[in-house]
Amino acid sequence: MSINLATRPVVGLFRFEGLRPAPHTRPVLPLWAALVVAVSSGPVVDAGFPDRGYWPLTFVGIGLVLVSLIGRRNSSALLIGFAASLSFYLTHISWASLFLGLLPMAALSVLESLFAALGGLAIALAYRWMPRANSSVWGRVALLPLAVAGLWTAREAWSAVWPYGGFSWGRVAMSQSDSPFAPLFGWLGISGVSFVMVLLVAVTVECVRLTGAPRAARAVVVVALLGTLLVVPAWRVPADGSIRVAAVQGAGRAGYFDGSTANELLQAQLDATVPLFGETVDLVLWPEGSTYADPLTDSYTGQVFDYVSEQMDAPLIAQGVTHRGDRFYNTAMLWKAGEGAVDLYDKKHPVPFGEYVPDRAFWRPFAPGLIDLIGRDYTPGSTDMVFDLDGITVGVNICFDIVDDQLLTRSVEEGARIIFASSNNADFGRTDESAQQLSIARIRAMELGRSVVNISTVGLSAVIAPDGTIVQQLPWYEAGSLVQDVELASATTPAVVFGREFEWFVSAMALASIISAGIAVRRKRAQA
Repeated sequence: MSINLATRPVVGLFRFEGLRPAPHTRPVLPLWAALVVAVSSGPVVDAGFPDRGYWPLTFVGIGLVLVSLIGRRNSSALLIGFAASLSFYLTHISWASLFLGLLPMAALSVLESLFAALGGLAIALAYRWMPRANSSVWGRVALLPLAVAGLWTAREAWSAVWPYGGFSWGRVAMSQSDSPFAPLFGWLGISGVSFVMVLLVAVTVECVRLTGAPRAARAVVVVALLGTLLVVPAWRVPADGSIRVAAVQGAGRAGYFDGSTANELLQAQLDATVPLFGETVDLVLWPEGSTYADPLTDSYTGQVFDYVSEQMDAPLIAQGVTHRGDRFYNTAMLWKAGEGAVDLYDKKHPVPFGEYVPDRAFWRPFAPGLIDLIGRDYTPGSTDMVFDLDGITVGVNICFDIVDDQLLTRSVEEGARIIFASSNNADFGRTDESAQQLSIARIRAMELGRSVVNISTVGLSAVIAPDGTIVQQLPWYEAGSLVQDVELASATTPAVVFGREFEWFVSAMALASIISAGIAVRRKRAQA
């Protein structure tokens, strides 16, 4: 069939009038080649994340995964999804092996890849059933990609919350802090940006495969979608004040196996703070890993906190290990000279198999030496995530909390006008982990419309503006401080208002699409 695009109406170009291609449900690649492509996709996707930060490669990696899944049977789809994910996680979180070794890192990668295998199966079913249920062009270039993107988002959302609170590190959107798609975070949140990323790739894949349609028309669809996403402006939250913060990076030997005492860590923080005495600030901020002692019961630690607050004539937000009853908590506290701890935040998301061992009796027989290394189990906290700082509500989170969508959104809903993110990255050395976490903190700033002060024991510490730009940053493994007037804000972004609902909507939409397509295909077979 020949089509004269020069004389064809523009409306017809977009409607693909008269075109009804046959469903394309056969594999694009033989299984051996699909496996090779799937395994190669992992390092490609990882290269889009910091520290390398070649963000376009994340889209390429997504495309490699989707092409590998097209036309696959159930068992091979599970295999492809698992292989692609395993190659990604073994690359992306290789830093985890520095703490407890290769086995826990590999076990976590395998667990996450089991989720991805199920997600791969669901996507393969969408590619198998949906073109048969709806063979129209728009069914191929719109409905099918929407379902694929929704299924990818649903898989990321599921593994982000379960089991044991989930592991949401490595969602594809977390590679985009420096990309032209970054303004979308304020509108859609992290899950929403993952959705549009996969949608763009899935539409492109279908437009390439849809050989029966005019090439120019297919290109127009991709360019129009890309252009629409790129012209979305950043959601601007107006500043309504500022607060002068002194954030201190002590660069102490804060790793789990470094052998430092609580007082040595405390001394490192104090030594880095002393040069600030005499500065006029509203708050002093110390990171997780400031001390392993309990400032509520250890008199020396309490005296040091008092001394810093008194000399700076400002409250101190610092961290310690608190012991209440028979439970231990990773606790941030708002400390005022002469008053002590006036508010507490107990970390809500301690890291499974890092800060505590869930179901210890079950897991210990598998690796008793490793499990016994974690001698103290932190209890997930139940306190709110905000402090009242002389009339200013500030949000507080500790390390792994930063990847929990619900926790960060809740802090803004509770009135936080600025976010303080403290962490101890010493266990991961100079790996990509710190760079990945800083990138996530920048994404949170854009998503929430809040300044974020990301303070670590050893780095990477930075003050981040609400638009995600780094205002000030400290070098790795050097003691120092960030003293900055940081913007406050009260307005909320669309991502805060309905970001979680959008995640649920696209996930439910995708699941409903493949279920209805499966039913339709079965009915057609029964009628044949």
